[in-house]
This record gives sequence, structure tokens and C-alpha cells, in this order.
Amino acid sequence: MRLFSTLFSLLLLAIVVVGFVAIAAFDHYSQNLPEYAYLKDYQPATLSRIYADDGRMMAVVASEQRLFIPINEIPKRVTDAFLSAEDSDFYEHSGVDYLGIVKAAIMNLQNIGSDRRPRGASTITQQVAKNMLLTNEFSISRKIREAILATRLEKALSKERILEIYLNEIFLGNRSYGIAAAALNYFNKSLDELTLAEAAYIAALPKAPNNYNPVRDHAAAVARRNWVLERMAESGRIAPDEAKIAQNDPLEVRTRDEKESVTADYFSEEVRRQLVEKFGEQQVLEGGLAVKTSLDPRLQNAATKALHDGLVTFDRRNRGWRGPVAHLNDLDDLQKKLKGIAIPAGSDGWQMAAVTGLKSTEAQLAFADGAKGTIPWAEMSWARRELADNKFGPAIRMPLDVLKVGDVVLVEPVSKNDQGKPYPERTFTLRQVPVVQGAIVVLDPHTGRVFAMKGGFSTKISQFNRATQAMRQPGSSFKPFIYMAALDKGFTPASMVSDSPSDYEQGPGLPLWRPENYGGEDFGNLPFRQGIEKSQNVMTVRIANAIGMATVVEYAKKFGIADDMPELLSFSLGAKETTPLRMVTAYGMIVNGGKKIVPSLIDRVQDRDGKTLWRADTRECLGCHTEGWTTELTPPDIPDTREQIQDPRSAYQMVNILQGVIQRGTAGRLRGIDFPLAGKTGTTNDSKDAWFIGFTPDLVCGVYVGFDNPVPLGSKETGSSVAVPIFQAFITEAIKGKAPIPFRVPPGLRMVRVNPQTETLALPSDKNAIWESFIPGTEPQEGQSRPILGVSYEGLPFASEGVPTEPDPNAPPTPPQDTSEPLAPSTPTSQMAPPVPPQPSAPPSTTGTGGLY
Repeated sequence: MRLFSTLFSLLLLAIVVVGFVAIAAFDHYSQNLPEYAYLKDYQPATLSRIYADDGRMMAVVASEQRLFIPINEIPKRVTDAFLSAEDSDFYEHSGVDYLGIVKAAIMNLQNIGSDRRPRGASTITQQVAKNMLLTNEFSISRKIREAILATRLEKALSKERILEIYLNEIFLGNRSYGIAAAALNYFNKSLDELTLAEAAYIAALPKAPNNYNPVRDHAAAVARRNWVLERMAESGRIAPDEAKIAQNDPLEVRTRDEKESVTADYFSEEVRRQLVEKFGEQQVLEGGLAVKTSLDPRLQNAATKALHDGLVTFDRRNRGWRGPVAHLNDLDDLQKKLKGIAIPAGSDGWQMAAVTGLKSTEAQLAFADGAKGTIPWAEMSWARRELADNKFGPAIRMPLDVLKVGDVVLVEPVSKNDQGKPYPERTFTLRQVPVVQGAIVVLDPHTGRVFAMKGGFSTKISQFNRATQAMRQPGSSFKPFIYMAALDKGFTPASMVSDSPSDYEQGPGLPLWRPENYGGEDFGNLPFRQGIEKSQNVMTVRIANAIGMATVVEYAKKFGIADDMPELLSFSLGAKETTPLRMVTAYGMIVNGGKKIVPSLIDRVQDRDGKTLWRADTRECLGCHTEGWTTELTPPDIPDTREQIQDPRSAYQMVNILQGVIQRGTAGRLRGIDFPLAGKTGTTNDSKDAWFIGFTPDLVCGVYVGFDNPVPLGSKETGSSVAVPIFQAFITEAIKGKAPIPFRVPPGLRMVRVNPQTETLALPSDKNAIWESFIPGTEPQEGQSRPILGVSYEGLPFASEGVPTEPDPNAPPTPPQDTSEPLAPSTPTSQMAPPVPPQPSAPPSTTGTGGLY
């Protein structure tokens, strides 16, 4: 009896001691625990999504790829799968499952020696405490702190809130944070589309996602999924028969179909930059923004292909062959060796192959997958070796002059040759990543919405966006703004300008400057229009000198081409650097009738709850919000708030003149396109930059090509030969299925039929006559002599001395001078435009004249 009392006392003492120790430990580990109250309103970092105009996904911006799904929107089969796998008694325990710990210990002892997976005892609440508040350190102290926090979390949060945090926070491999991201990344499905087997697989991942990769570790992944299904049946959440059926389902990863998404890397990156600038990096990376952009996938695809093919074509024509990707000394274990060679950056869509044989007419190929193919001579005849200083190696006559057996090269499948004759199957063309770069931008001239953008050959080579970041000289593509300013100063499309060279003072201590035309030719006295159509430098400088460089700078600023520009005459030829996006926007303001637009890539930004944070179009639309729509309702009148920065009449006159660039000028290769088109080429000194900005009534597209380290493109390369073909490839695709719409003519213009070579009234027999636009009273008259800018020596005040005119012995007597106020505003004599032609008192001759618009 005494022994029993002693043992009982010792046991009681031990219990008291353990109790005190437990209390002391609890008190010790409760110190400095992290604050958890914020979890009540916690919103996890959620990815921001960027969408194209048609609603397809373009890109995701995130620190962690996560989509937040409220607990009441998560399907029951998904929560059942996770509860069965991770915490079957979640709704019974208070944070720590003591009974579960005992059960797990007993079961694990029973399973010693079997191949069954050891069963854990951490509850979902404990995992939330660890993941959200603690570290992954493996220690007794961390487990104690985890248990303490779990019990406190259960008191502070509801079970549903704890489960919601867990399911949205857990990392599940494959760049997936949370169950919604996992469903998309593994199966390309939303949660409600998951099958039972797919939900069980996702629930199998929390413990070790890298060990159950469905591609790399397929057998282990299936076994783990089937274990979850077994646990669901054991817990009564599904029937045993359901588990057996689901266990027989194949485990297949499904990636997003190309048709479900849009690839526009440069566009997406520019959107990301703008979002960070507007909302800050943290909000963009973690705020779950939904970003609707202006990108048109069809136009983007056309622009991407046009620029890609254009740069490749130029590289073939002008740079030569730079050699194979690699060379194999022997062809043993060929497939293994090919798989070990890194694919060059920028070669997306191309394949890598080894040359296994050479014949007089073709090269034989082998691929990493064991397939065979050939490159016919016609598909490599361009590949003369590239040498230094833009020179070529010796002429090539057969495949052996280009390739060697063992060369590893880039190739692309082709189905027909340049003449359209079909090739046999498995025929390829020789490829190489071009070193030249470029950009293409497409926008709506009426709104400024950017439909397409590609800022280089590939973002994998460089993420530098040449459409928005490259400051390059626009060359002759700047000329329309000088000529439009001249129209506002009193010039007309029929004004005559001398194209003969002249010297200009550049400033104190500087030599005289004599601008020259491309090719060194001059064409005497030419109508104003032909200065644009033929891109005459001498005429342009003469006109800029007449209106004054202060006016030229004013127009460059007004149209957003440059924020500032020196008032130096040489800048009239496009010497001031700008970006393709700025140039395209400026041309948009010509075609839209002189309305100011701001280029925009983002239409609307919403937060994770759908609230609009920002939108590009801030106009109020009274009457847009209605419960229903009937034919009796009048469509709402949305105000046009665009600033009028240019006289719509001179803007249309320039549009009309720029149509001549295509019909008779430097962009003549576009003449065969049966659609209203206008535009202007541009080439800078030494052909370092090539441009073409072209437009239809409702679309503007700008193309720029040049080397990042500015060097000449080639002695004979111009905007006509380099940029125009890229525009042609794009616009041919862009207008497919579109009905032609003529350029819109504003009120206040008289359309007159003239001879485009002389800008005199056309005869009925003139087959090449065009309709020219004039401000009423400035149109040419029969027998009228016209002043010629530049025939008198430069600097003579026009107002006092006049400008010599070309005598016409066959002309009738000059009509009386009109004493009405000239159209040209009063300006200093050094900036005066030519005098306005005499105004007739009688209506113009009916010969070749049109109506007033």
C-alpha cells in the first residue's frame, strides 16, 4: 500500500512537473509570435492578366501566378479531394488534430515494411500558420509555434476562411500558386471543368509537387493521384466505384491552345511598363488587375509576319551567310548531339538540323527526332559568305560552296519555290537570325488606339522596343509636315518651286550648306506636289527656308514628332530623332482631318473585384446606360472632344498629295493594291534608317528598319526597297475582306482636275489627270502664269520684289489683280510664302473643274 502511494505521488508530481513545463514552454513559445489578425481581410498576391481586344489572353504579370477564388465558388469535389488528402477531420478539430496524430502514428507503425506512403498529421490550419506566418525550418520549436498559432487561428477565423486561404495560397508546382492556377496550367481548365481524377491529382501535389510531375514522373504522379482517390472513398466523400473509375482515367497535361491566346511580346511588355508607371510595381505584380488592351490579334499577326519576313529577306539580300550554328566532327549519336545544341535566340518557329550529305542540287538533312529532309539549291543560292565592311565572299554555284557535312543549321519548311512550283514533302529553306532590326506600329487614326506593335525581330534577342524606345532620324518621312505648314502659309498644290541647288548659310563660322537630291539630280521647276511624290530634298529645303524654321519646329511639336528641335535648316530633312510610334501618331493626325490623338495601348484597367480603375476613353455617354434597347430609341450622341490642331482642308490636301507618292512616286510598288492608300518613304544619310508610313482612311501603319548600332543598310537601300515591302505585306493582309472607303473630304475645298506633271488644268484628253484639292479661289486658271519659288536669288523679300515668273507666249492676257486680302498670314519678310495667285472674278472654267465640298 505504501509502495502504491509512493508511485501515485511520484506520478502526480510528474504530472504537475510536466504541466508546469508545458505551461512554461507554452508561455516561452507564445512570445513574439507573428500577428495573424490581418488574415481576416487578407487578399493573396494575385496575378494581373493582359487581354487582347477580342478577350483572349496575351500575357500574365505576377510575382506568383495565382488566381484568387472565393471559397463559395470552389467546386465541392475539389475541396473534398484536398480535405481527404490533407486533413480529413478538418471540420472536427480545433487547429491541432491530437487524435489524428495518434492515428497517424499507429498506422505508420503498421505500415512499416510496406510500400504505402507514411501518413502525416499536420492539419490544414497548421499549414496555413506555417505558410503564412512562419518559415519552413524543420525543428521542434517551429512545430510548437505552429500548433499554438493554429489554435489561435481557429478562434479568429472561420473554417471556410482558413480553407479559402489555404486553397488559394498553396504552391502546386508548374508555376502554379493556388488551385485555380494549377487547373489552368496542368489541364487548361477552370475549376468547375475539372474531372474527379484531375481534382484528385491537384490535391496530390501540396506535399511535394516536384516529385509528381505528370510528364517527367508520370508513374509516381498516377500513383499519388490514385492514393487521393482511395482516401476520398475511405472518408465517404465519393463512392468506391467512382474512385475505381477515376483511377483508370489517363493523366494527361493539356496546354493552352494557340487559338486561345495571343502572342505579342513587345506589345505586352510596353503595356506592363505603362501599368507600372500608372499603378506601381507591387499593384501590377500582386493586385490581380484585369487589363483590356487595344491589340487586334489579326492585325498583330499580320504585322509580326510582315516584319519578320521583311528582315529575313533584307538579311539574305544584303548581309550574306554568317555560317552554321555549330559543326559536328562526326555523325555518331547524331540525334543525341543535336538535342544537346542550344537553339539560337530568335529562331522560334525554325528547326535545327544536321547536314548529312551534299549533292550538286541539294543538301540532305537529319533532325533530332530522326526525321530526314532536304534543302534544294534554290533555297540556299543566296548564301554567299558575309565578309567585313559589308562585302561578300566568292560566288557560289553549288551546295558544297555553302555547307559541309556535319554543319548544324537552322531551316524552315517550304512548300513551293519562288515561281510557285510545289516542292516535295520535307523540303526546307536555309535560315539564319538576321542582325538588322526594325519595328512596325499600327493604330487607329481616329482614336489613337494601337492595334499592333512589334519592336524588333524577337524579344529573346532583345527586349528593347524599337517602336517606342528607339530614337532614330525619320528622314524624308518628315517632309509632309513641312509641306502642310507651307499650305497653311499660302502655298497651293499647284505652286511652282525650283529644284535647282542653292547654298544656305548655317550660321557664324560655318560653311555654306548645299543640299542635294538623292542621286544628285535636279529637275528644274516642279509643282509643289512633286516635291513630296519624288521626295526632292532641294525643294523641301527651299520651302522650309521660305516659311521659316520656326514654323517647321512649331509643326514638329504640334504633331508630337519632337518635344524640341533646333531651328536649323538641315533639320527640315528629318534630322531630328524620333520614334516610330510618334511618327505613326503624327500621320494619324493628318488622315483624321487634323484632330489631336494620343496613342494608347490600354483601353481599361479593372481591379480583382471588377471595379474600373482607369480607362482611356473618359467621355461621358448620356443615354448609353439603358435597361433595354429598341429601334425607337435614338442612338446616343457621344461628343468628339479631340482638339483640332490642324486646318482639316490642308490636312486633306496633304492626304491627297501623299496618295501621289504611291501612284507616281517613291512607293510605286504599292500601286497595284486596289484600295485607297497614301504614305511617305524616308531614308536618312548613308541609308542608316529606312522608313515608310502609310495609311488607309481608317488605319495607319509605320515601318522602320535599321541596325541598332547605326551603320549603312547598303549603298542602294532606301525606304522604298526596305520598308515599303514590309508595309505591302502587312496591308495586303489587313485589307482582306474590307470594302474600300475613299478618303474623307472636308467642307471648304474645290476639287479640280489637273495634269499631275504641271498642275495646270487638265484637258479632256488627259488620261493621267488627277483630282487636286484647292481652297476656293486658289485653284489654277487657264493661261495663268505662276510665281516660282527659288528662281530669284534667295533672301529677296517676296512682298516687295516679287518672284519672277515663267513667260508663256501662248497665254492669254493676265486677268486684273484682285485686291482682296491674300490667304497667307502676315509674316516677317524672311518667312513670307509666295504671293497668292490672282483671284478670278468669274467662276473657274468648266474645263476639268469639280464641285465645292
